[in-house]
Amino acid sequence: MSIGRQSLGLIVALTVLPGCLKTFAEGTVSRFRGADPVVVAEGQRAAAEPAVIRSADASPIIHALQIRPSVIEPGTPYAQVAAAVIASDARVAAAELRVAQLRAEAARNNWMPRIGPSISLTSLGDFVADLVINQVIFDNGRKKAERDLAKADVEFAAVALVEDGNTRVFDALSLYVTAEENREFAAHLAGAIEDMTHFEWVMQQRVAGGVSDRSDLNILQQKLAQMRADRLEARETTTTALAELAAMAGRPLDGVSGLGGLTDTPPGEALGVLRARAEYERTIAEARIARAQHLPGLSVGASGGTSQPTASLDVTTDTLFSLGTMAEFEAIEATKVSAERRVAEAREVAERKVQTQSSQLSAYRRQATEAAGLTRQAKTNLDLFQQQYQGGQRQVMDVVGVYETYAAALEREIELKYKAARAALELARLQGALAEGAEI
Repeated sequence: MSIGRQSLGLIVALTVLPGCLKTFAEGTVSRFRGADPVVVAEGQRAAAEPAVIRSADASPIIHALQIRPSVIEPGTPYAQVAAAVIASDARVAAAELRVAQLRAEAARNNWMPRIGPSISLTSLGDFVADLVINQVIFDNGRKKAERDLAKADVEFAAVALVEDGNTRVFDALSLYVTAEENREFAAHLAGAIEDMTHFEWVMQQRVAGGVSDRSDLNILQQKLAQMRADRLEARETTTTALAELAAMAGRPLDGVSGLGGLTDTPPGEALGVLRARAEYERTIAEARIARAQHLPGLSVGASGGTSQPTASLDVTTDTLFSLGTMAEFEAIEATKVSAERRVAEAREVAERKVQTQSSQLSAYRRQATEAAGLTRQAKTNLDLFQQQYQGGQRQVMDVVGVYETYAAALEREIELKYKAARAALELARLQGALAEGAEI
């Protein structure tokens, strides 16, 4: 396909036409309320475009995500587990963020002229091959809204990426806490079984000597069997949790043990609020696009090639006016108000959840401290009864009863200790502070 000199000159003129029509476009703005010019002079565009890129990079939402700290203390078992599962993440959300970034990159150039071929067959059997170019001069801010929408999509995808990382770390640490709890519970039961086995042997000797009734021995054996079953269940739960954790991390984490520490550093705004803010930006951009579709715009076009070169100046609108147009405008404005209220609602819900979980965490920690005190008291009573038993002042079943009280107090202490650990993890999850934003 060949293009004549006249066509080429027309296309070049049309390419630089936006700068010449700047005054015309600005004068047209006053005729349409709330409209923004799309095209500026070429020299101003070259200076303005880097500012758009810097604005995207310096988005308040993106910046808040990048500087978001993690409450997991470095070097602790929690940190080892978190690092392992983050490193092995499939990063589906990261791929979606990359897609959104590429779309935003493409949208940054939506102000430029659109060029494409036009090939047709005439009724005389001749081919007509032209090069068509179209440049939007004024569109009531639609192109800018499309760029803002693409930027909001990037922000939304970035929030989703950080949320995905925090959820993954929370799931992994929950499995780890489950494994640690059952590992400690199994160790406690191992010691209890050893002590109960000694009591069983003493009772067997007393039954054999006719000193005690066999019913007491049966009760001891039943208690011992229950302890063994509980220990086996705890070991199986530990094995299952560690196996699932190894699948998440891509390698076994059997060598990690102990609870990690979480700092009290506030991470900033909750991720749910950041998500609502990103949705707000998207909603506002979509509303501006919908509004621009109902208003007339100005564009210039030209074509040339094998046919005669042509040029046109068009005033068009995507949606024709009707009796319901004003109601549609009102609906668009109501959409903006609804988006603002959703952000406020998300902030309120996040604050309520954080406050509730903080109170729950404080309660568990207080109860765990009290349980530790009760365990110490039970151990003191047990030591006293054992001394009296050795002195012949107590029966075996008396010591067994006090030992059961001590074992129950210790189990309650372990339970509350790990309830507090889970509550702390849940609080960090609600705050979105389990994974550092810069690492994700």
